[in-house]
Amino acid sequence: MTGGGTGIGLAVTRRLVADGADVVVVGRRRDVLERAAAEVDAAAGRSAVTVETADLREPDEVAALAGRVVEGGPVDALVLNAGGMLEREGDGLAETARLWTDEFRLNVLTTVLLGEALLPHLTRPGGRVVAMSSVAALRGAGSYGAAKAAINSWVTGLAGSVARDGITVNAVAPGFVPDTEFWDGRLDDEQRRARVARIPAGRPGTVEEVAAAVAYLTGPDAGWTTGQVLAVHGGAVLARL
Repeated sequence: MTGGGTGIGLAVTRRLVADGADVVVVGRRRDVLERAAAEVDAAAGRSAVTVETADLREPDEVAALAGRVVEGGPVDALVLNAGGMLEREGDGLAETARLWTDEFRLNVLTTVLLGEALLPHLTRPGGRVVAMSSVAALRGAGSYGAAKAAINSWVTGLAGSVARDGITVNAVAPGFVPDTEFWDGRLDDEQRRARVARIPAGRPGTVEEVAAAVAYLTGPDAGWTTGQVLAVHGGAVLARL
């Protein structure tokens, strides 16, 4: 479970542990991960969460991390949640290039590198891969939306290549879920109201609702669901047949 120390990632960790899983949480901030692990373990009444740190943009660190993880045996489910949105810091093409490159590395490389590293070690049959996308990939949102759209494309291609092995690969695309670090400092009350006004369901989502979608896709009932982007956004983008 990458990005498992805060927000949606922490909610997913809680849900998977509550459902009986043992979870390895991965991130760059050990202190944050250790606090999250202690909280989840205390709530579960058992030692269920292991902490690993790595910068998932760096191939050497990812390879070392994968080696440590597989020492415990095959991986039943891989939830790839690391990522984020960066701020533009100036004008001009050089800044555009920096922003798009860094956003790609932060969202796409952190997903693809670990996914590819652990792919040979997924349970066969029955392995599950879930990548965190975004509603931004479905309706356009600059470099962040493009990065999340790249994750959707990777999910689609990988799903087809491992389906015969009994492995499913899907993405979850959350919409506006404000109670996370992602939105810290980005919203005032007026902006929040404006975002909610665009949601047909009339309210923001919760981290628990996103975690429930991940729990389904990592569970036994999702064995015939693969190559999909499961949108959890209150109808912000409605399906077209």
